[in-house]
Amino acid sequence: MLARRKSEGFNLAFLDIMSCGLGAVVLVFMLVKHNVKDSTIEIDKLQNDIYELEQTRAATISQLTDTQQQLEAAIAQQSQRQSTLDSVQSLLQQQQTSVQETAGKVEAIKSSIKGIKVEKKADLVESPVINEENYLLGLKVEGSRIAILLDASASMTDEKLIDIIKTKSGSQSNKQQAKKWLRTKEIVKWLLARLPSNSEVVVIGFNEQAIHLGKQGWNQASDQQTVPAILASVNKLIPEGATNLQIALQQVSKLSPTDIYVITDGLPTKGESSYKSLNPFASCGSLTGTSKTISGECRVKLFQQSIKDSFVPGPTVNTILLPIEGDPDAVNQFWYWTAATGGLLISPASNWP
Repeated sequence: MLARRKSEGFNLAFLDIMSCGLGAVVLVFMLVKHNVKDSTIEIDKLQNDIYELEQTRAATISQLTDTQQQLEAAIAQQSQRQSTLDSVQSLLQQQQTSVQETAGKVEAIKSSIKGIKVEKKADLVESPVINEENYLLGLKVEGSRIAILLDASASMTDEKLIDIIKTKSGSQSNKQQAKKWLRTKEIVKWLLARLPSNSEVVVIGFNEQAIHLGKQGWNQASDQQTVPAILASVNKLIPEGATNLQIALQQVSKLSPTDIYVITDGLPTKGESSYKSLNPFASCGSLTGTSKTISGECRVKLFQQSIKDSFVPGPTVNTILLPIEGDPDAVNQFWYWTAATGGLLISPASNWP
């Protein structure tokens, strides 16, 4: 009985041992199987991590390359800017040097100018009644024999025809004090103030007649009595009547001047030729005695005929043409005449002289 119980006990222990061993084997297999799967997953994760790191590395290298290129470009640009700055500074230094040299020259010129003694012109006739300050650019009073022809007709009192007509019916004092006539006398003074001292002068006023102003014939510009005498005669003139340029030309041509200065405001309205016998004037009634008015076309013809009949070529003619209403052809005709002699036509501003 005892032996049987011992045999059963042994068998049970053996089975337990076998069962434990089998369980251990199973556990080992399970562990091995479990570890294999885990290793594959870990490898995949590692490969993914390696791939991501490679991508990050490539991106970092690319970014680093771009940064390096930008840095090199910035360095090159900075170098270029520095070079430009150096050039500008060099140019600025040169200009500063040039400015300093110029300033030195200017100061030297100023010093030399201050040391120059300005002598008064010997060819300027002085008069206490003449304003010497106002000059007219381009017009010079020159020549050895200077003739001034002064238009003293009624139109020299004003610019507008209606005002000229009103002044005609006024007193002689009103005519002499007319604004345009006062300006005309100032122009005469301006010319007389600039006579060369070694020249001779004659002033002829003309309307329907011609009259010598001052002493008869040529007057020495250097004579202290010449200018006052002429101005005294001018002040006595009364602007009235028609404009007869031809009679003034006939007078001045006898004197053989070298230069003529004409002060007028338009084309002539009267002449000395036998116009009835001249075919171009058949329709000009004012010249043939059948009309009191003269047209612009007839005034042009009259001017051209006056020059043709009475102007002796030789002297230089300069004209100071004052404004007047209703005589648009005057500028052209006087310009042709003065230009042909080498002279000037001046139509000055209203504030001159």
